[in-house]
Amino acid sequence: MGNVIIGISEMAVSSQPDDVLVTYSLGSCLGTVFYDPVMRIGGMIHCMLPLSNIDTEKARISPCMFVDTGVPKLLAELFALGCQKRNVITRLAGAANVLDDKRLFRIGERNYAVCRKILWKNSMLITAEDVGGQISRTIRLNIGTGELSLKSSDREYTL
Repeated sequence: MGNVIIGISEMAVSSQPDDVLVTYSLGSCLGTVFYDPVMRIGGMIHCMLPLSNIDTEKARISPCMFVDTGVPKLLAELFALGCQKRNVITRLAGAANVLDDKRLFRIGERNYAVCRKILWKNSMLITAEDVGGQISRTIRLNIGTGELSLKSSDREYTL
């Protein structure tokens, strides 16, 4: 299997059954995963911030940094490859409150809220999620099977 590493502010799409999309250390960042089991195509994004209006130039250069520009970009790529919205499985991970004990910035919560709004506007439901708390998560999407594994400091399971 070929690991495709998705860094912060990056995304990847694959239809190769031997590929595994991986992103590490989702703290307040949001990992959004889409998978079409009919087409066997999947995509993953690692977004750092909720809204691109804080730096429109940075959003133009790196749209995957922001949930509001990155998630629609990922969906557009999947639909261009033939994925059908009605078949897509949606899973979310991350959006924790790490290093924000006083909840001043609430980046994780805001990332999650913006993503939910985008999905709602696109009539898409979240199939599974592991969000919030104060832990970092790593996720792996097996393109051949659609299985999404999640690992954190205290557990490892299929989401």
